[in-house]
Amino acid sequence: MTSAPVISAKTLSLTFETNDGPVHALKDVSLDIEKGDFVSFIGPSGCGKTTFLRCMADLEQPTGGSITVNGVSAADARMARAYGYVFQAAGLYPWRTIGGNIRLPLEIMGYSKADQVERVARVLELVELSGFEKKFPWQLSGGMQQRASIARALAFDADILLMDEPFGALDEIVRDHLNEQLLRLWARTEKTIAFVTHSIPEAVYLSTKIVVMSPRPGRITDVIESTLPKERPLEIRETPEFLEIAHRVREGLRAGHADD
Repeated sequence: MTSAPVISAKTLSLTFETNDGPVHALKDVSLDIEKGDFVSFIGPSGCGKTTFLRCMADLEQPTGGSITVNGVSAADARMARAYGYVFQAAGLYPWRTIGGNIRLPLEIMGYSKADQVERVARVLELVELSGFEKKFPWQLSGGMQQRASIARALAFDADILLMDEPFGALDEIVRDHLNEQLLRLWARTEKTIAFVTHSIPEAVYLSTKIVVMSPRPGRITDVIESTLPKERPLEIRETPEFLEIAHRVREGLRAGHADD
């Protein structure tokens, strides 16, 4: 017997009402994300990738269809603290230390001081930032700040990690390094990850499943199951298997534009 999907969208649609008329952000999106999946969403700007992620997080409310997270509504999942959310910018408070930023959700949730200390130490070690707890955000590089943001999302041990282009503003060398670190983190924690990106190599390198989306109104044009092994050195990006998957993603993006 197979377990129920962790995230399940059925004919999900979302229309924003604006002064210039309705904006159809998502249309008839259906997708299941299984436990332990690493799912990347890729598509042109404005195709609804982030909107879909925000629906999972109950930050946007669909106007049609349905979405469940852990078998309950997105609102109930949010109240149950089912997920951590990593935004495009690290969003760290400059007046709090790195440890203080990571502790913030734990303080809000009422964890004991001892539990906070243990959890902060554990997630700093997970993102390879042990020893930086007393530093302030401005003392860290952009890549380190983003790792601290990931640590904050992991601190209360949610099973689901929602990531909205977390490495998009970083240079390619730093991005490669963080991609490697994220794969190691995923292997160690066995989280279910939904990841928004504009980068084809990043989507192929990280994912067990790649969801290709069309220009607005956002629809799914292809869902590609990766055949790459779980262990992925950066050099795998030069293999025929990797390039074949990347080609299929590129074709899916082209097909989405052709349907426009």
